[in-house]
Amino acid sequence: MWQDPIVAETRALRDEYSRQFNYDAEAIYKDLVAKQAMHPERMVSFPPRKPVVRVVAPQPVPPTNRP
Repeated sequence: MWQDPIVAETRALRDEYSRQFNYDAEAIYKDLVAKQAMHPERMVSFPPRKPVVRVVAPQPVPPTNRP
């Protein structure tokens, strides 16, 4: 089976990073949040969008011809 070298490298790097934290998802999360806090200028923030309200007319249900 053919393997993409970029995907293989990405998976290896992800495994190496996870191994640093003994594959503990909470520890990985805390590390990522700490790294994110070090660079607030890299955070993207968009103003909230107003929801689009659409009115959908109910479709008539055709009668069934069952006895």
